[in-house]
Amino acid sequence: MNDQLRAGSAAGAELLLRRWAESDLPAVRDAFNAPGMYRQFGSTVESGEVDDAAAGRWIGRAEQRWADESAFSWAVTEGPSLLGCVSVSQVNHVHDSGWVAYWTVPAAQGRGVATAAVRALSAWCFDELQLFRLELGHRMDNPASCRVALAAGYRAEGRQRAKLRYGAVRHDVETHARLATDPAPG
Repeated sequence: MNDQLRAGSAAGAELLLRRWAESDLPAVRDAFNAPGMYRQFGSTVESGEVDDAAAGRWIGRAEQRWADESAFSWAVTEGPSLLGCVSVSQVNHVHDSGWVAYWTVPAAQGRGVATAAVRALSAWCFDELQLFRLELGHRMDNPASCRVALAAGYRAEGRQRAKLRYGAVRHDVETHARLATDPAPG
């Protein structure tokens, strides 16, 4: 199974998707400590800051899930720089489906990085994993994520009320899906 994918270009840069490495620890720590990103990290850290140990555990979980073939998480890079992450989880070979997620560091936002990464991941999921349906969701108050989903060929399918909870605040989520039979975007 490939552990590197070319994602094409975004804003003139050649992007590479690759498996996570221990050397990514400082970049992962910094990415999750960027404004607005901490809540994406999950509930494994209570202090409000992701330290080296927590970032290392996150990378370790990503690698373990890859080994289990339950999820595949890719570092999105431009040369030596980490720009973000794209992943497919909840891989279900009975129904040939998976759940797509993505994030980018602040310096990569608005450059088309997430869209290029989601397109490359989607093609890999359809070709390599033989999945038929890919789903994703975004908070209704995150229009940038919606633009990524639509530009990557994911059609909006509906709203899930109060699906996510960050602290005491619940958020509605819009779900999107792309089928292997849908036309490739762009």
